[in-house]
Amino acid sequence: MRDTEILGAEPYFHDLIAGIEEVTLPQGHPVLLRVLASTTDENRLYRAWAATEAVAAVLLVDIQENDPRPALSVDLGLPAVVVGPPVAEDLMTVWTDDDTAMRLAAQHLIGQGHKEILHVGGPPSIRHSASRRSTFDATCAEGDVVARVATGDYSRASGLKATAAALAEHPGITAALYDSDLMALGGLDAAATAQRAVPDSLAIIAWDDSIQAQLSTPPLSAIARDTRAVGRLIGHAVLDVIAGAPATVRHAADADLRIRHSSSRDQAVT
Repeated sequence: MRDTEILGAEPYFHDLIAGIEEVTLPQGHPVLLRVLASTTDENRLYRAWAATEAVAAVLLVDIQENDPRPALSVDLGLPAVVVGPPVAEDLMTVWTDDDTAMRLAAQHLIGQGHKEILHVGGPPSIRHSASRRSTFDATCAEGDVVARVATGDYSRASGLKATAAALAEHPGITAALYDSDLMALGGLDAAATAQRAVPDSLAIIAWDDSIQAQLSTPPLSAIARDTRAVGRLIGHAVLDVIAGAPATVRHAADADLRIRHSSSRDQAVT
């Protein structure tokens, strides 16, 4: 569950919703985004929607450890699509392979010769954040590299705070990988304050490419996928759920790594 201000600032969700609505709007199904204060409030809303048939389907995002929402959706008979790792056989799922993307980014930094790398992840209670962290740790161990970890809430301020604290405690860190573009921008802020030149003294990679990442100084290397295409895949899954199609797991296309100046001085801006 993310703060309203973070959702409003994150390009990822804007692009995702735009892709979903490309598919669902022509069929009369706009996307309604509701941000609630707690899981209890969210569960209460699902019960109300199921009782009144106010919505055709729900999207379950940021799946948590021991998340009650998938089972609740099944129990209520509320059509739902899980956007994340498969958690329920009875629910349609659209899944992006974060493990492969994380391995690609970490191996790039290891290949650049970095021996102590920081990962600033999202809340560990979110399944995809925990999965990325586990893959990061394993990839660093395989490369005989010291893995340092910190946690943020996907905001720029949390990226700045986490990076500043990590650099102060572990000055041997020479590269950092972030779970959002906003946190990576916060990492740039922290590097400037600490007088750590990017990329000479600190290489940076963001997760989910964006205009902000491309126009930052220096431009940020980023894990990138076609977010609108993922949204369209979700949109088709939603329409299939509404039509009563059986649950399947649909895999989005793999992400790639766009190398820019923030992680390699030798690479041109793309």
